[in-house]
Amino acid sequence: MTLFAVIAAVSSALVLGALWGLYGRLGDRAEGFVLAAGGGALMLAAVLELIVPAREVVSLWTTEAAVLLGAAAFAGIDYLIDERWGDEGGAGLLAAVTLDGIPENLALGVALIGAGYPEVAALAASIFLSNLPEAAGGAKRMRETGWRTGSILALWSGTAVLLGAGAVAGNLLLAGAPEEVLAPIRAFAGGAVIASLATEIFPKAFRRDHHMAGVATALGFLAALALIERTAGG
Repeated sequence: MTLFAVIAAVSSALVLGALWGLYGRLGDRAEGFVLAAGGGALMLAAVLELIVPAREVVSLWTTEAAVLLGAAAFAGIDYLIDERWGDEGGAGLLAAVTLDGIPENLALGVALIGAGYPEVAALAASIFLSNLPEAAGGAKRMRETGWRTGSILALWSGTAVLLGAGAVAGNLLLAGAPEEVLAPIRAFAGGAVIASLATEIFPKAFRRDHHMAGVATALGFLAALALIERTAGG
């Protein structure tokens, strides 16, 4: 039950964010601040809950190689979407929003193997916080370019279901894998998350909230640190 509850809660951020963007009052600075805070929290959670645990199981070289492969994989697909497929129209936009969620949901699904909510609380909360304003901003801009409200909600709801199902499937398929196999996968997911922060989350946050984005990133980082310390009993 923990698996489905956590993934459902995290995936719901896409739907809630879309509703916020369509019906709420969403200023650029507020969107940027929340996005930066979520990015700061996600950065720390990726390092402490994915990459560091991987290093405790496999060698430093293996960990570093997996992190770089994850970052390269994200960068390559991101390039295809931006330069080849484009982000206009339904297919390109769906590909873009799905790409943003793939490394995060992969990370969450793998992190939940053999763990309960307290062990992944910081990672889950960070993904939720970063997804919320991203979906809100995306839904708002889709409406401004002529999309119908029903279509927008259907797109974001479908993306939430798709990514949530992927996280569940990855978790169940890898549940019996040895730690020596899971560790590089965690590091790979961590590298993809770091790349997504550098190319998608932080640039968007800075464009919307300018220099306060740095303060928001630090606040999110510290909030995640406090949550990790608390759940670890430190």
